[in-house]
Amino acid sequence: MTEDDAGDVTQTVYAPQMLEALVCPLTHAPLKYNAETQELISRAAHLAYPIRNGIPVMIEDEARKLD
Repeated sequence: MTEDDAGDVTQTVYAPQMLEALVCPLTHAPLKYNAETQELISRAAHLAYPIRNGIPVMIEDEARKLD
């Protein structure tokens, strides 16, 4: 989600082609986009990479660990 000039929060939508090009930097496995949490999920690494201001943050230390 991003905040526009009026302070409203908006959700970012990604083209499927862009998402297909992104892979987990640790496992090189495909990622799943979660629009609700604005994260890219790596099931192979059990990590959720955040998307901040419309930019995927593909850094292990910034990722949330999945159960």
